[in-house]
Amino acid sequence: MQPTETKTNLDSLNDKQREAVVSEDKRMLVLAGAGSGKTKTLLQKLIYLIEEKGVSPSNILAITFTKNATNEMIDRLIISADKTGEYEKLLFDKRLSKADKDKERFQQQRKYKWIDSLTVKTFHGFCYSILRTYGVNEFDNKFRIIGDEKKDEEDELSKHVAPETVFEVVHKLLIEQCENTEFLLQLKRYILDYIIDKIHLKKTDAKYLPKDGKYFTTLDGTKVRSKSEQFIADWFYRHSIKYEYEPLLNVKDFDFHPDFYIPDANLYIEHVSEKSYSTKDKEEQFQKGNLLLVKTYESMTKDSALFNHTLDKVVKNRLPSNYHRTIALTYKEEFNGYHEDVKDFVAQIMRITDMIKVENIDFDLVLENARKDQHERVRNFYELAIPIVKKYVHYCTDKSYLDFNDLISRSTSLFQHHKDILNIYKSKYQYILVDEFQDVNNLQVDLIKLLLSDQTQLFCVGDDWQSIYGFRGSNVSYIVDFENHFPNSKVIKLNLNYRSTQNIVGASNEVIKHNKFKVEKEILASKKSEHKIVVYSGSNQDENIQFCLDKVRELLEDGLTNDDILFLYRRSKMYSPYYFEFKNEGVSIQSKTIHAAKGLEAKVVFIIGLTEGNGGFPDIWLEDRIFQVIKKANHDLLMEEERRLFYVAITRAKDKLFLITEKGNESSFLKEIPETFTVKTSIPIKSVVDKVIICNKCYSQLEKLWVVCPYCGEKVNEQVEKRGD
Repeated sequence: MQPTETKTNLDSLNDKQREAVVSEDKRMLVLAGAGSGKTKTLLQKLIYLIEEKGVSPSNILAITFTKNATNEMIDRLIISADKTGEYEKLLFDKRLSKADKDKERFQQQRKYKWIDSLTVKTFHGFCYSILRTYGVNEFDNKFRIIGDEKKDEEDELSKHVAPETVFEVVHKLLIEQCENTEFLLQLKRYILDYIIDKIHLKKTDAKYLPKDGKYFTTLDGTKVRSKSEQFIADWFYRHSIKYEYEPLLNVKDFDFHPDFYIPDANLYIEHVSEKSYSTKDKEEQFQKGNLLLVKTYESMTKDSALFNHTLDKVVKNRLPSNYHRTIALTYKEEFNGYHEDVKDFVAQIMRITDMIKVENIDFDLVLENARKDQHERVRNFYELAIPIVKKYVHYCTDKSYLDFNDLISRSTSLFQHHKDILNIYKSKYQYILVDEFQDVNNLQVDLIKLLLSDQTQLFCVGDDWQSIYGFRGSNVSYIVDFENHFPNSKVIKLNLNYRSTQNIVGASNEVIKHNKFKVEKEILASKKSEHKIVVYSGSNQDENIQFCLDKVRELLEDGLTNDDILFLYRRSKMYSPYYFEFKNEGVSIQSKTIHAAKGLEAKVVFIIGLTEGNGGFPDIWLEDRIFQVIKKANHDLLMEEERRLFYVAITRAKDKLFLITEKGNESSFLKEIPETFTVKTSIPIKSVVDKVIICNKCYSQLEKLWVVCPYCGEKVNEQVEKRGD
């Protein structure tokens, strides 16, 4: 059914927007710069197809990335159809709850049949409906969704949510695996070494260097000096043999500390390494006291089987014949006090599970690659993690659970193995519109490609300069190299920014020019303003907070509302001191991480934390080598994503932009903004040099309170001040 209530207004579009809307090209990318009206263009395309081209709404698929984006698209369509204007008023009514607005949206959508006949869904929502309808051929179509947290939102996906989260399942499976004593002890060893002691960082980071030289934690919590001593202590623990580490001993002549003492065998062990002091004096003391001493050597540790055999021979034969040699270990007891650290390990397993699924790599191949890694920590991690990942996949299949990546990969698999079902969708959706195309990952592109026929029109909208989700698996090359991924395609660039002033747009253009991996485009500003970008450099964080507080009060007094002002930051912890100070002062300002603010805009934006180095912005975080086994990371590409993130932050501002840094530690990004776009301000640093007052006439040095020069009679107001040497 065609919409009779609305009319396509092509006159409201600029030339480039209009060209995109009316284009008949089968593969099209609209490269839309920040604030250039990409959502408007996509919606006008959709309405144009129905109103002018006579396309049935049921033949159109519009894909978004978030539920909010889906709702916004539907809202705009309803507003375009609602002659009364009542729905738009309702959306901005702060007295109504989200649930009330969701209910009204649902009713309005049903009211306008042309909107109701459209398929406007997230990738996950679309795949959910595919598998619900036809999934019996690929999976149990009565499946439930398992996510990172239990959702309360009343949308299509939340009606069939699993009773447990991904974390709860992985944690449970890890505990089950710990019923295997060997696995339990290997896991504890890994957590003690690499999550608690961080022994892999001790040589590069001074804060991990203990003052007593005891770097390593044993399975029973004892701190020892070397990996070899840790091995010996762990061997005792595994065999339930009591020991004392470095006990104080005085046989006759002096105090000293043997490495180990085994009370039940009345045996002392000295472990000798290249770094050990000479044991000659100690050995003499043992002989004088007729005490039993055995020496182990570092060279033995290179062969763990030999070392095990040596300890077995040295210690066990000296224990009483009735000595209890078995040990019953439980997860609860072994990890008492370490539960937060186990959570970290579980989170890493969840992360690699997602990465493996997005990159579509076989689990065994990942393990094979990990075993070749030069670092023991990486090898050990995957030996522990891959069995849990496999158990998780099996568990989800058994329980008929699908996580969000599974929704897409299972739909793709269904289409690949059942061409009859694929053809239903290929013939149904003659027009596929994809929003935020810069955020697509491998799984999503594979799905899109399957849906395309020679007759399908693919209309993608996005901005490579705003691709900021690489850490989630999005692949910016799909938009940068669009023509290679989708042959015979057309690219149209929307380069007029309607949101921001010329200084803000100019600065953002200059910043992004430093990226190499991008599509070249010059964004122009339609808004003019005398306001330049303010760069404030406080001497410390307190000065920065006070400056922001004063500015916010000033803006509110000028008639702006809290919703007009937005604070942005790279990481949440940057804003905490601002939040508490603002709260104390009774000031309440929109605040979000830059990632969370994507798609938003505000009249005034403050970007805080623009310092260099750790904890600042850019925050280059070459992720743990563990993740490099699955997907290689490149420092330059990570820096480019950080710069795109800064670009996103800058372009949220409509009228005024404040960049907050610290004197002497300014972010390198600030140096990429030409001074023509900025005005710099700070509290001057107090001079460490005393001012010297000089008579302007006779150049004699004067005292501060003198009104007239006693040497020539010149008045003070005609004197000049000069710095002393």
